[in-house]
Amino acid sequence: MSPSSTATLDALVAAEKITIEQAQDAILFGKEHEQNPIRVIMERGLIAQRDLLDIAASGMGTRFVELAEYPVDVLSAALLPGEFAKRHLVLPLGRDETNQLVVAVDYRDLQNLTLKDDLVRLTKSHVFLVLATKSDLEQKIVQIYRAENELAELAGNLADVAESDVEDLSTLTQVAEDGPIVRFVNLIISQAISDRASDIHIEPSEHFMRVRYRIDGVLHEAQRAPRSIQQGVISRLKIMSEIDIAERRIPQDGRMSMLQGGKKIDLRVATLPTMWGEKVVMRILDNSNTTLGLDDLGFSDENYARFKESFTKPYGMILVTGPTGSGKSTTLYATLNQISKPEVNVITVEDPVEYVLPGINQVQTNVKAGLTFASALRSILRSDPDIVLIGEVRDHETAQIAIEAALTGHMVLTTLHTNDSPSAITRLIEMGIEPFLVGSAIDSVLAQRLTRKLCSKCKEAFTPKPAELLRVRYPWQEGQELPELFRPVGCTSCTKTGYKGRMAIHEVMTVTEEIEMLAVARSSADTIARAARAAGMSTLRDDGWLKVGKGLTSIEEILRVVV
Repeated sequence: MSPSSTATLDALVAAEKITIEQAQDAILFGKEHEQNPIRVIMERGLIAQRDLLDIAASGMGTRFVELAEYPVDVLSAALLPGEFAKRHLVLPLGRDETNQLVVAVDYRDLQNLTLKDDLVRLTKSHVFLVLATKSDLEQKIVQIYRAENELAELAGNLADVAESDVEDLSTLTQVAEDGPIVRFVNLIISQAISDRASDIHIEPSEHFMRVRYRIDGVLHEAQRAPRSIQQGVISRLKIMSEIDIAERRIPQDGRMSMLQGGKKIDLRVATLPTMWGEKVVMRILDNSNTTLGLDDLGFSDENYARFKESFTKPYGMILVTGPTGSGKSTTLYATLNQISKPEVNVITVEDPVEYVLPGINQVQTNVKAGLTFASALRSILRSDPDIVLIGEVRDHETAQIAIEAALTGHMVLTTLHTNDSPSAITRLIEMGIEPFLVGSAIDSVLAQRLTRKLCSKCKEAFTPKPAELLRVRYPWQEGQELPELFRPVGCTSCTKTGYKGRMAIHEVMTVTEEIEMLAVARSSADTIARAARAAGMSTLRDDGWLKVGKGLTSIEEILRVVV
């Protein structure tokens, strides 16, 4: 039996994963049947593979990583030829704090000194070996080096195609439908979906094309590609999204669908002319959001009670406010799921229709055909609706019709871009709506932000210093016991960020009689905010601190998303 097997068995016993008797039995059985006792332990189901590898790695002075959720630095991976990585099942992951190159290997190679010498020679770096499963290595190596090989192939195929040569539409279409371009675009999108990205940014620059993914609200660079493939990639995306391939001077919008793992994924595509070419942003529309209920959105009990009081009324307007990407649409769809019944007629007007909801009449605006929010809204009010959802209030005309609909017996749900709930009142008045109509029509305003959730596997409890709590205005006073809070650490499960997933923080302002009077008097947003807080409204920051206290997120995250 090898020394490493003995050390691993001792570590398993010390960690109380197996008993001394089970370890001795595995050794005897292994000798009798010429098997490694570690494999005997595994085959008998005495320990999970992850626990075993974790302890085995620790006993050998290293650590175990789960590659499925580990961020691989593409530049580090490029230090090793793809063929070598595939043949020896090794993958450079990145550099640690001492500038060593961290390389993932299979269990049998952790003490392979010859392999380590080869890695040092090929990468010209000090190397630190970490443990990964064979299946994870095989999958990740194919994923990483397939992208590398295709990039090289694309660069070779398209290096001779000058910018001036692709002005011709037929040449442009031919380049966009070239096999390597198609594979590269599919790879970018499928990788983004696998990484739980909400948006894909394809950004041209002077010397290269950059691909970034927005994961849990934060952008991460995923790829840098040669500038020579830029026009082909952008043209391919335009063709897939049914956008005019020849028009590069103005912004355009489109939509596409892809199959990923047998599941249909919709993407909303927008192009924007920049100095070095067109930037493309793709929003990945997760259809699982359509089945969410309000209980899944992280409302506090108080905020949920206030919001429910509004959406269960037969008429009135509910505004959901916040910046782009703050989850407004998800909240509106969850609200519709709650109140939509066979006995009510629900009609939506959206630009574009993001998610298809069963049993609901959805209208997509078409400005070219003259179907704007305002014109569609006029028409649907003649279609006997009970509940109307308007994707966004963008102008005076849409706001006026929506307000009038709320005052004439309809429940109106819509969104508005403002920083907080009180600002929605003043924003509508600034758009030219009569103040007395605003105060009468609006029943409540919900402001929200999305904040990253702490990774449940690695978050660390700590007791903050009084000076820190006072500096960030945390609801704590001198003389009180210091709270136990949590902070991010970083592990393989959360790709070393300390965060995994997102949740919303909310601010629900019910329009009371006093706020209605302040609206009529054209009072400032600050005056309205003071009245709302006096009436019991919790601000976005208040709700954020509540979730920090529950260990769901960190102080830094709340400060990142709320002023």
